Amino acid sequence: MDATTANSQRRPFSIKLWPPSENTRKMLVERMTNNLSSPTIFTRKYRSLSKEEAAKNAEEIEDAAFTIANQHYEKEPDGDGSSAVQLYARECSKLILEILKKIPKSEDKEISISEVVPTVQETFFDISKGKRAFIEAEEAQELLKPLKEPGNSYSKICFSNRSFGIDAARIAGPILAALKDQLKEVDLSDFVAGRNEAEALDVMNIFSEALEGSNLKFLNLSDNALGEKGVRAFGKLFQSQTNLEELFLMNDGISQEAANAVSELVPSTEKLKVLHFHNNMTGDEGAVAIAEIVKRSPLLEDFRCSSTRVGSEGGSVLCEALGMCSHLKKLDLRDNMFGPEVGLVLCKALSKHENLTEIYLSYLNLEDEGAIAIANALKDSAPSLAVLEMAGNDITAEAASAIASCIAAKQLLAKLSLGENELKDEGAIQIAKALEGHSHLIEVDMSSNALRRAGARVLAQTVLHKDEFKLLNVNGNFISEEGVDELKEIFKKSPEMLASLEDNDPEGEDEDDEEDEEKESGDEGKDVEDELESKLKNLDVKQEASLDTPDSN
Repeated sequence: MDATTANSQRRPFSIKLWPPSENTRKMLVERMTNNLSSPTIFTRKYRSLSKEEAAKNAEEIEDAAFTIANQHYEKEPDGDGSSAVQLYARECSKLILEILKKIPKSEDKEISISEVVPTVQETFFDISKGKRAFIEAEEAQELLKPLKEPGNSYSKICFSNRSFGIDAARIAGPILAALKDQLKEVDLSDFVAGRNEAEALDVMNIFSEALEGSNLKFLNLSDNALGEKGVRAFGKLFQSQTNLEELFLMNDGISQEAANAVSELVPSTEKLKVLHFHNNMTGDEGAVAIAEIVKRSPLLEDFRCSSTRVGSEGGSVLCEALGMCSHLKKLDLRDNMFGPEVGLVLCKALSKHENLTEIYLSYLNLEDEGAIAIANALKDSAPSLAVLEMAGNDITAEAASAIASCIAAKQLLAKLSLGENELKDEGAIQIAKALEGHSHLIEVDMSSNALRRAGARVLAQTVLHKDEFKLLNVNGNFISEEGVDELKEIFKKSPEMLASLEDNDPEGEDEDDEEDEEKESGDEGKDVEDELESKLKNLDVKQEASLDTPDSN
């Protein structure tokens, strides 16, 4: 049961303030070191520390504040992390002042952070760091020692990235059984890699029996090539869960039979908020089984069923079920064989989702018909949409007006991906016009859309001065050499905002545009493109308004 795919990420794209980067944490330590050792209103009142003492205390203060803030974030993971950041800053400030207040008059005695900070007990036990490797009985005995300590507070464990053999599992089983009443989150992703099927199933059974009766909120069994046999090996664990909020079964060989087993063995999904089935061989009939789980999950907020080989029949059933999930915030259906007919079903579900913030619909063969239906549905729903991906769907300029109208209504949009379509300059300029007032925009992908100089230029000019903007991707198009030079000139003060153009083909041409391509060289070509840009920028207002006017008949 080899599982070569890297550990799956829980949140594919989210604008999060927590946790801070390592660089940010180091900068904060340096700043606190300076505050503790330099003349300030507080060090004059109490006493400053030496540079060495200040550095040591600053590291301990930051670590204590981070632990407190991180525990706060784990209890409230649905936000953007702003409350954790504020708590982090408050704790640092408070602890600096406490340290200064505790400094003895005599310089002979050092002050320790433990004197001002109560001990914060560790709640997360993680053995996934370091080299991916087998783990046998002797190492398991040593590695899992902290879990046996009386009075420990571990409520979250991660055994990912270490492959358990049968002897190691027999060591881990009793330890987990003794700990299960306090566990809330269990990550067993990629924990039997390289084991033969018989041994892997025995290991799964041991862990399942050990954790049976636990009261978990989070369970990750991804990257284990489970198949139906593996799903049933975890049957006792699945059937005992009544408060599960997050379930991850990605890259697990979830076939039709395995999907039916999941639907059968996870009877209680009333509290489920996150359900991920990525990179499985589910197919249409498996999608029907997953749809049954979705129907039983009224609180579902984050659903992922990407790269699961689902076609039109299964996609339609699945999208109908999604219409029952009124709390949905994130939807990822990428890389399936839906076709435009599923787009027509999905649009009905999307019209009910007012809370959607991220939607990933790339590589679904939606074509213009499906894309237009979805764009029209989203236009009147999901007011807080931040991410819209519809790449690789054979979308042409015919659908651009509907998509542009949808985008114009989404003022909180941060990421737009329409790459690998056929929007051409006409569609690109309509999209650019729709993005003009979007102050939160961070990234736009219009790569491989048969764009030429005019479309690329208007997109560049639209995003250039947006405060939060990071990246424009127009690679893989037919932009002339003069057009490429023009783009580089536009972004000369911030070249990092323009993605690589190494796959651009200045000689490329569409069959429909052969005649125009021949005119592209020199001033005459620029005049032709300027004329196209001018015409498209001044699209008939009545035509746009008609999209918002009900049919009088």
